Amino acid sequence: MKKFVFALAAALAANVSLAQYPNKPIRFIVGFPPGGSADPTTRIIGVALQEQLGQAVVVENRPGADSAIAAEQVTRLPADGYTIFFASNSAMTAAVALRKQPTYDPLKDFTPISLVGRATIFFYVHPSVPARTLKEFVDYAKANPGKLNYGTGNPLSILYNQQLMNATGISMLHVPYKGEGPLNPDIIAGRVQSAFLSTGSAVSNAKDGRLRPLAVLLERRSPLLPEVPTISEAGVPEVTVRQWAGVYGPPKMPREIVERLNKEVNAVLKRPDVLEKLQSYGYAAEGSTPERLLEINRADLELWRKLVKEAGIPLE
Repeated sequence: MKKFVFALAAALAANVSLAQYPNKPIRFIVGFPPGGSADPTTRIIGVALQEQLGQAVVVENRPGADSAIAAEQVTRLPADGYTIFFASNSAMTAAVALRKQPTYDPLKDFTPISLVGRATIFFYVHPSVPARTLKEFVDYAKANPGKLNYGTGNPLSILYNQQLMNATGISMLHVPYKGEGPLNPDIIAGRVQSAFLSTGSAVSNAKDGRLRPLAVLLERRSPLLPEVPTISEAGVPEVTVRQWAGVYGPPKMPREIVERLNKEVNAVLKRPDVLEKLQSYGYAAEGSTPERLLEINRADLELWRKLVKEAGIPLE
């Protein structure tokens, strides 16, 4: 009888706790350092969530290994709703697809809450390349085999180019860089002829005529450069890799808390002030159900594994 009473009391206490959620500050972990786009994006959403939830939301940076270190740590934290994780597909796809023995399973070791959005990635060429459309670029590459190269600053951009070459039958020389930082000056100088780049200085350089954008990797055109067609409009719908981010929790988070956080994240992503701020950092805001986020993650992981194999990228 005593065991029953204790169990009943524990269940009632848990229900009361869920009903009062949140009643203390929430940690919002991001696996990248300040700077770039992930950190300010997390902070924009964190501030808005704080207003929605009526509790402090504290952003905590845990950089390292393209956010895989933070991801692994999150899998071991309490699933009480007081720690959430801003995760891009660097952690939820790349870190797993590029390793022989991943330290976590993105589909089983986290609780999906909501998609946040997709990063705006443009395909740029140096103005010396005689192509003003993606079709012209493909035609030029076919007519001049081995003459063009492409720069990459991360594994994701390697896969963009792999899909582009697979779909069009062109061949280009790969020039790898340790990040977009050192790649940007080389494409501006013409030492690299083409690259898929995130927003920021690349957009400014495009507006100044130092880079020529030929397509954007989004389902709709970006207001940052609205004259630039989507990759599908440009004639290569086979380039399907996208950079996305979502909010996750540790494994086995209570459904009631997941539903509350999902509701608030989606509400935040509809606010005009949040949309405007996210857009300035190159994020096309897009919420989802937890199930939809899991579906996106699963499909993306399968695609990455396939392309990593096709591209011959050695596993770490």
